[in-house]
Amino acid sequence: MQAEPATYQFDISGMTCASCAGRVEKALRKIAGVTDASVNLATESAAVTTDATVTEQALVHAVEQAGYGAARRFETATPGTQRHGRPSETMSLLLASLLSLPLTAPMFLMPFGVHWALPGWAQWALATPVQFWLGARFYRAGFAALRVRSGNMDQLVALGTSAAYGLSVYHLLAPAGHHAAPLYFEASAVVITLILLGKWLEARAKRQASDAIRALQALRPDTARVSRNGIETRVPITEVVVGDEVVVLPGERIPVDGEVLEGRSHSDESLLSGESLPVPKARGDAVTGGAVNGEGRLRLRTTAIGAESALARIVRLVEDAQAKKAPIQRIVDRVSAVFVPTVIAIALVTLLGWGSARGDWTQALLNAVAVLVIACPCALGLATPAAVMAGTGVAARAGILVKDIEALEITRQLRTVAFDKTGTLTLGKPTLTGLHALDGNDTALLALAVGLQRGSEHPLAKAVLDAAAQRGVQAAEVTDITAVAGRGVQGRQHGHSQLAFGHARWMGELGVDLQSAHALADAAARAGRTQSWLAENAGQGWRLLGLLTFGDAPRPQSRQAVAELRVLGVRPLMLSGDNAAAAKSTGNQLGLANDEVRAELLPGDKVQAIRELAKDGPVGMVGDGLNDAPALAAASVGFAMGSGTDVAMHAAGVTLMRPDPRLVADAIDISRRTVRKIRQNLFWAFIYNVIGIPLAALGMLDPILAGTAMAASSVSVVANALLLRRWTPSARDLNPHQNPGMPA
Repeated sequence: MQAEPATYQFDISGMTCASCAGRVEKALRKIAGVTDASVNLATESAAVTTDATVTEQALVHAVEQAGYGAARRFETATPGTQRHGRPSETMSLLLASLLSLPLTAPMFLMPFGVHWALPGWAQWALATPVQFWLGARFYRAGFAALRVRSGNMDQLVALGTSAAYGLSVYHLLAPAGHHAAPLYFEASAVVITLILLGKWLEARAKRQASDAIRALQALRPDTARVSRNGIETRVPITEVVVGDEVVVLPGERIPVDGEVLEGRSHSDESLLSGESLPVPKARGDAVTGGAVNGEGRLRLRTTAIGAESALARIVRLVEDAQAKKAPIQRIVDRVSAVFVPTVIAIALVTLLGWGSARGDWTQALLNAVAVLVIACPCALGLATPAAVMAGTGVAARAGILVKDIEALEITRQLRTVAFDKTGTLTLGKPTLTGLHALDGNDTALLALAVGLQRGSEHPLAKAVLDAAAQRGVQAAEVTDITAVAGRGVQGRQHGHSQLAFGHARWMGELGVDLQSAHALADAAARAGRTQSWLAENAGQGWRLLGLLTFGDAPRPQSRQAVAELRVLGVRPLMLSGDNAAAAKSTGNQLGLANDEVRAELLPGDKVQAIRELAKDGPVGMVGDGLNDAPALAAASVGFAMGSGTDVAMHAAGVTLMRPDPRLVADAIDISRRTVRKIRQNLFWAFIYNVIGIPLAALGMLDPILAGTAMAASSVSVVANALLLRRWTPSARDLNPHQNPGMPA
């Protein structure tokens, strides 16, 4: 039976450098039916997309044939935690250090005039377990790569240290002449110890880089208090199903996504959305699993669990972004493919050159060893993914979820960012400010509007329904209700009379004469009000029934968001379906010039506007509604407000986990910083090799110094990437009176 098309996530064991990652990726791509494979050295993981002909077993077998281990990663796995039986890094480093220290003691004592050295057999006894027990990993991985006719860092270490160790054994066993031949056991042992130290520091730094995912996954409670048949029992989280009633006590972490049925409290969502202030929760509000309940007891109805929960989706987005490769990484992969053979060739030329020219084959061998151990393929392999892990991780903590590395790369290049108005730059909670029935019967006009808007999720519809509820107005009987995208809503009254409720542009298309309410419309426009018109067609053509006006306050952070974009050199724009006067009034409040506000746009018009703007460079689009999805998809990078619809979030490259437009400038800022770190890391990774290898070949570095440089190279690029964790977003605090939503 064939498997369904799927994307698999694997933990890969045994990888030590960029060449290893490239070989695993190549092995996976060779399988017929694999449509995409991406291997990440920093997270020690692989993401594989297949068609219906490929099984999980086939993928694992391909990795094992390449000389590595693979284990399927599931929702609850934490990146980098599976080690497949690998010995303790800390214990290996400690033992190697204790055995190597006596070998290096003469070097430290010499500056004080003390000339002392261990006997040769004692040096051999200390160096041998370091070489063949603690250093066995290098031989195993090196031979595994050799079996598939490939090269990796382990081969360089094994060759170099084996040469120094072998030369020392030869001198130890050779008949003694007038002077005892020099021994280099300390070189082989110390180089292995230094590389183990580098691996330990590197692993520690990589764990810090993946702290964002680790922290998110730690938010999942193991159990939940479920109320069934009036009895509360604590059950494993895996046994909770959608529809279950869950009770959350004060101070407990909310175990599931749900809707509040009973109780009032505050929810601390800081680790989920970056929201620094507790969010009020009451009956009917949505809560997100992983958040901490405040002071009140809540009873919830479960709406999502497991892989469908908001927390799981957040983790998945961050993991996917970290697993993908930046375009520049492809160049590094091509370099890594020929790196090890090239280094071995340079080491061989160094050996033959020094030996032939000087006749000192001992020194020639030491120089060749230095060439082998200073080569830094690990630094090349870690330069990009370490920066991506750190950058996307710190962005996630700030409430910015990047879908993939391409979105991160393009975000830094944005020259223009276009915002939708309602719900993005404004609160998205308009209120009905005016009712103007041409026949003077405002109650009847509101009743018709309510009849048309029943069941609608549009913000203006909610404003109409709220106003009717406050005034006690009952909905008129309206049937055949149909939403007209980007225009409004239509229906029938008494089975024959047509009704249309929408903006002025649509009224013009229908042929409705708006002149009778022209003065009212002008007054509303000057006040910055959004206008909706209600018209009727009873068979003699369309006639205007009245005008409804709405007010929607700008978000407290919107003006600062516009200003921050200008500081970054990005031009802000507003694209709105609202009337021109209302849109420009809002724009003026936010610091937008009139030419930076475009109004009365249908969804298709927004797409066309985005395409025109893209001619001058990459353009971003920020929106939250269903009608924004086409424009989000058309933009170079789409930013979806987390309070918006799932459709908008699927169409966007970046999801903002709370409705704070300042996060757009923060996303651009962290994108630029991350790409800058990638370039810095690649520069240093190449510099280590471009400078270090020639110096070693020229005899200017001994093996111990070369080993130190190699260990330092990997640690330095990861440490440089970790500097991104000090980044602080500008969108730190929200208005305490605002209640931002979370994605459902």
